[in-house]
Amino acid sequence: MRIARESGQAAPIYITMVAGLLFLALAFFAVGQAGATHNGAQSAADAAALAAAQESRDQFREDLLGGLLDPGFLDDIFNGNPLGTFDGCQAAGRFADRNGADLKPPNGCVWASGGRWGFTVRVVTQKPMGESILPGAADEKAEASATAVVEPRCSFEPAEEESESPGDGESPEDGDEPEAPEEEGPASPGELVCDDSDSNWLIDPENLDLLPDMADLFSVRLAQD
Repeated sequence: MRIARESGQAAPIYITMVAGLLFLALAFFAVGQAGATHNGAQSAADAAALAAAQESRDQFREDLLGGLLDPGFLDDIFNGNPLGTFDGCQAAGRFADRNGADLKPPNGCVWASGGRWGFTVRVVTQKPMGESILPGAADEKAEASATAVVEPRCSFEPAEEESESPGDGESPEDGDEPEAPEEEGPASPGELVCDDSDSNWLIDPENLDLLPDMADLFSVRLAQD
């Protein structure tokens, strides 16, 4: 009888322990589910910000071609604080959607702060967390933000000014007309010196279409908001 009584007393303890373990397992699952949802949101934000910056960088090619013979323009772009003009937020929206998220209104994609060439993106997941033991969490959606910037890989070195050599002092004989100087094309404004020395590019005014790829001239990376 004593053994039966002890067995009867132990049963509720076992039930309580099992229930507690089940609750802990469900709690860990809920936390893991929330973490996975947030990680998905962060991946979507990173991809969207990088897409916006890359789109802006690639579209800058036409502006760069238009200023390749202007040393002042090149100095600002490669030696100063470059600023592109193309808004890449449409690309940000596409890449956020591919990763199961939407740009969060009203300012889901904006130019990066601090005068940087880049974009800050804020996203919200399209699907909520789902059923969970956490009260009110079932309909919650994860949010995340990311900033990507464009930075030059190269610096601009202007061409050295050529000094005119003095004449030989001889003047044309009477009646002889001086020879007209030969026409020369525009001089090169200088050279782009890149991180990879094999990628240095002497700007040839006659072959501006040989401009390297924008990915060789400018890098895109994630940065702090």
